[in-house]
Amino acid sequence: MDARLSAQLLLKQGCRLHLPGFKALEPADEFEALARWCAREGAQADVYGEGGLAAVFEQRIAALLGKPAAVFMPSGVMAQLIAMRIYTERAGLDRFGLSPNAHLALHEQEAPQALFGLHAVPVGSRLQPMTAEDLAAQRQRLAAVVVELPMREAGGQLPDWDALQALKEQAAAMATPLHMDGARLWQCRAFYQRSFAEIAAGFASVYVSMYKDIGGMAGAVLAGEEAFIAEARLWQRRMGGNLYQQTPLLASAMLRFDARLALLDDCWRRAKELASLFGRLPGVRVNPAEPRCNMFHLQIDAPAEALNEARDAVAREEGAWLFGKARPMDVRGFSVVELTVGDQLLAIDDATVERLFRLLLERASP
Repeated sequence: MDARLSAQLLLKQGCRLHLPGFKALEPADEFEALARWCAREGAQADVYGEGGLAAVFEQRIAALLGKPAAVFMPSGVMAQLIAMRIYTERAGLDRFGLSPNAHLALHEQEAPQALFGLHAVPVGSRLQPMTAEDLAAQRQRLAAVVVELPMREAGGQLPDWDALQALKEQAAAMATPLHMDGARLWQCRAFYQRSFAEIAAGFASVYVSMYKDIGGMAGAVLAGEEAFIAEARLWQRRMGGNLYQQTPLLASAMLRFDARLALLDDCWRRAKELASLFGRLPGVRVNPAEPRCNMFHLQIDAPAEALNEARDAVAREEGAWLFGKARPMDVRGFSVVELTVGDQLLAIDDATVERLFRLLLERASP
């Protein structure tokens, strides 16, 4: 970590008020909480992912998603790469589809190509969710298609329920398996007002994160048919992801899983309230205008560097951390800020949020 990032981390840690996301325990407190939970639950350790907490949690997530089987993995990147490896091998094709701004396309250093020689084909627009029409317009056959729910890089957008069902039907008509990048699937139930199993129906496989929203240390679950998960376990071993013991990661997700899921409806309602507030600030636009989950983007008429410097100034002056990092948009001089509404913003009133962001905008103005 360079000196600048180290200084920002110390500045963030020194703030008494944090707006984005969920409260996180310090390592010592986290380990104490894990020890208490394991003792209370009589937790048993897994061995190479077999038995213990692994078996219990995998069965629970599979049932929650309406799939026959599931496997816990150390990362979502591994889970999704394995899924694409299985589908391309089965189809005898080295091509799979995904949104132009999918996580695998933007953030994993060309992992599909570098590790497996796979070609990721852009499907649809980077500005909105994939549609049935986008899929039907593909002229080349695809081994599978990755659909992200919600779309993080588009401000947490979600397709309407009918549009999602149409996409599933189009994929079935083309005999193309759908895989859900459900890193933030937990956020979707509030908007759809349907069970996770209903949302996941029609997807051949689903990946869910155990640290995004849930708050586990790390880890992911990949769910699907039994034969698919058996193949996934084989690839997990080949890729070095079959760790000798995954109990700490599992326990850190399990101890807060139910409580976090129960909070997300309130977080979505709070996100909609805050979106209305931010929409009234000068030079700020909210994407989407009415959030469909408990995250959204703020598009701000100021350069990213100026916003990040203003964020640090507000942190020093007010002891408040407003967001992670402003990023430049395609239009020079405009920036985007991502905001995930967790339990921290549930406890902060509108007046405080508005005052802090008006101060930010003042500091960022030339």
